[in-house]
Amino acid sequence: MGTRRARRPRNLTRELPPLPGDARIVHIAAEYWPFARTGGLAEAVRGLAEYQVAAGLPVTVIIPLHRYVRQRGTALAPVGEPFGFTIGDRWEEARLYRATGSEASPEVLFVEHPGYFDRPEIYGEGADYPDNARRFAFFSRAVLEALPRIAPDTGVLHAHDWHTALSIVYLRHTYAGLESYDRIGTVLSVHNAGFQGHFPFGLLAEVGLPASMYDWRLMEWYGHVNVLKGGLALCDMATTVSPTHAEELRTPAGGFGLQEQFTALGDRFVGLLNGIDDVFWNPATDPYLTVHFGPGDRSPKARCKAAVQRSYKLRQRKRVPLLAMSARLVEQKGIDLILGANALMEDDAQYIFLGIGEARYEEALAALAARAPDRIAVPRMFSEQAEHRLLAAADMLLMPSLYEPCGLTQMRAQRYGALPVVRSVGGLRDTVTDDVNGFMFDAYTPAALDVALRRAIECYHRCDDWEDKVGVAMRMDHGWGPSAEKYQAAYAQAHAARNGGR
Repeated sequence: MGTRRARRPRNLTRELPPLPGDARIVHIAAEYWPFARTGGLAEAVRGLAEYQVAAGLPVTVIIPLHRYVRQRGTALAPVGEPFGFTIGDRWEEARLYRATGSEASPEVLFVEHPGYFDRPEIYGEGADYPDNARRFAFFSRAVLEALPRIAPDTGVLHAHDWHTALSIVYLRHTYAGLESYDRIGTVLSVHNAGFQGHFPFGLLAEVGLPASMYDWRLMEWYGHVNVLKGGLALCDMATTVSPTHAEELRTPAGGFGLQEQFTALGDRFVGLLNGIDDVFWNPATDPYLTVHFGPGDRSPKARCKAAVQRSYKLRQRKRVPLLAMSARLVEQKGIDLILGANALMEDDAQYIFLGIGEARYEEALAALAARAPDRIAVPRMFSEQAEHRLLAAADMLLMPSLYEPCGLTQMRAQRYGALPVVRSVGGLRDTVTDDVNGFMFDAYTPAALDVALRRAIECYHRCDDWEDKVGVAMRMDHGWGPSAEKYQAAYAQAHAARNGGR
């Protein structure tokens, strides 16, 4: 879930021009770090919104009031009275709360509905909750109902992934013709196009939309309703999380069946690379580390490595390369390549796999560790503290993804002096330059991974060459500044589309 931290000032690299009339940016998402998180979505929304506020822009973030929010002890204050609305054939009631205290910048609001969001998990327990479409439709409608009261100065509604795409559909259908809504520009960010919200035709009536939406130009997709497609059809601007991934999404091989929609958007669809929190992920100040280090003095990193070797009961060796993987253990992350590669058992190297996921992958990796317990560790757990310590200890990061829209771990690893070994896809291709600040391979095969691993390990033993590459990686700027400026340009284009260029 992430540890609690106070907001800290940013070193702003760019001034962000405000929207006309100082119009507000409203982010709507299913999760937001540190209140509720399953992966990179929560961190990406937080990073962008926090940078925008530090740059002086008016920003509000709205997420559901998940059980996680209260479990972590978040200080909440009610915002107005409960309110209701009709959705489909149901009358629903919602209530808003505001986060208070040191974490409440930017302003974060929560939509409460105990029946929908007071649950053990955000999306499902082992499988998706069967009423996810209804849950997130309610959330989208509740946000729109509340906007005139809580953020009457909204200029752009920034929706994230399929869970909030219906907010754009409702805005352009249910609320069409109402001036306060018509002037709101919309941006839809696709963080992971592999999840689109596919549901039967009956969903439309259930969430209060007409059958006319079941059209190939709107929400019909191979005999199903596709929620993400509906948002793409009606948004003013769409983004994804890296320039390379934007190109991939326009192809049959990488478009997840929506390549025609992404292509048809033309210049209304752009790839903007995510950033990382370069204050929180800083080996010079990281409170989780045994000892601090930086690009000017990397020698203390050896003590971090020794501490992690002890923690995971690996053999204490200074000059053996330590490779780390910190990821969900699922197909997307390239686990099949790792299991099929020869390098793990043949090469003189150590490996730590930090994460949980599918049982078949956890068990297969654990079997490898049982064969070489002094070289391979599979703790079958994940924590934020463990990830920080692991990246500070590692010489290399293993990230052979099947697809990776952006990826954040490779940027963190570079900052901590661990060179990524990655497949040339999505944001990995945009942040790793082969044989400069990491190592890259193309083919999705165990043999290609083997070649890349051997190149990396051979380089590790050429000390001067290796240290040069580590220095390049640690000095890279992965902050939000460049992308935040490009987001502001996308907002301006979306706002102008609804306000006659003003």
